[in-house]
Amino acid sequence: MNETHARHALATYERHYNGHRPHRARNQLPPAADQQPVAVPELEGRRLLRTRILGGVINEYRYAA
Repeated sequence: MNETHARHALATYERHYNGHRPHRARNQLPPAADQQPVAVPELEGRRLLRTRILGGVINEYRYAA
């Protein structure tokens, strides 16, 4: 581990924190979102995708299109 690795890890976490993670002060919206996502009426049969961030320390989830 060195300074370059630490900077990369912090930059990755910063992108997650500011772009994907919901914030209480914004009614659980991520900073980049203007409105709540549309509810999906039929979840059965939908595939949930996981994106591992920082080797799985953080996980981001979304439904497949």
